[in-house]
Amino acid sequence: MKRLLLTLMAFGAIAAPAQAAVGLKKVGTFAAPVYVTAPPEDRSRVFVVEQAGTIRIIGRDAPFLDITANVTSGGEQGLLSMAFAPDYATSGLFYVYFTDSSADQQVVEFKASGDVADPASARQVLLMEDDEGNHNGGQLQFGPDGRLYIGTGDGGGGGDQHGSRGNAQDRKSLLGKILRIDPKAGGLPEIYSYGLRNPWRFSFDRETGDLWIGDVGQGEWEEINFVRKGKGKGANFGWRPFEGNARFAPGESAKGHVKPLITQSHGKGNCSITGGYMIRDAALPWRGRYVFGDFCRGVIQTATPKGKVTDRKLKVESLSTFGEDGRGRVYAASLNGPVYRLVNR
Repeated sequence: MKRLLLTLMAFGAIAAPAQAAVGLKKVGTFAAPVYVTAPPEDRSRVFVVEQAGTIRIIGRDAPFLDITANVTSGGEQGLLSMAFAPDYATSGLFYVYFTDSSADQQVVEFKASGDVADPASARQVLLMEDDEGNHNGGQLQFGPDGRLYIGTGDGGGGGDQHGSRGNAQDRKSLLGKILRIDPKAGGLPEIYSYGLRNPWRFSFDRETGDLWIGDVGQGEWEEINFVRKGKGKGANFGWRPFEGNARFAPGESAKGHVKPLITQSHGKGNCSITGGYMIRDAALPWRGRYVFGDFCRGVIQTATPKGKVTDRKLKVESLSTFGEDGRGRVYAASLNGPVYRLVNR
């Protein structure tokens, strides 16, 4: 009966019970967790990325991968995320994004067998020189087209003071962008979207392919950007001429830029937006809503694709990331250590 109800809820035939609520179930404590993910269709394992350079599987003692010797960690630097190849079950290939010992950003491919990755299998896919220690982006996601998408920050400092227009508006720079590559084929990365300050976390809706981007703001506004499947190609999201909907650089233009779906003020306690996922877990009454939050405020929020935001009665201190496992279940992590799964209670 329960399975039937969940199926009907998933297809909108009936609404979730009025008394249904979402809670946070602690699934483990880690050292500065910054990302949570799982291989496609893997229903048994969940992986946690630790900032200093370790990846762990929940419930396993030995690390899946340890590259701490190659990682510069602290502040906004470190091992920042990972992504499993769509054919991971057969290829064993996955990708990591980290700040290397020279403080530059790298995307590196590794190969794994079972619950252990082979450090000797490392193959550099992308190297980006970075003169500042902040605004490193760091998100890796395979998109609906099977290619690897890479979120990069604008190069750091404040106000994107790089060149005449800043890196984010410079189509010759890889910084302040979402890049798209075929990691197996190699070649130069394609700039997919631009005009981003620090897209710390972005995601694709696992059902529709729509793109959601949490772009960390400067001193006043945080923003969530949203585009339908395929509409992110060539999109300009407005930074540095605009921070949120507010003019940041007088006299500079971002003609035809995509305005944010959601903006949130620092005046209400926000400081660094943590982008999340469109919830597709049929067990949750929030299914069909995007979940996100802010590192400083810590309140879990949800939004509709039209931008209607609801503050939920859940809070995660130092909210560093959200994540999604192979079943579509959603996680939230605190930089202080705890990792939680969103559950129906």
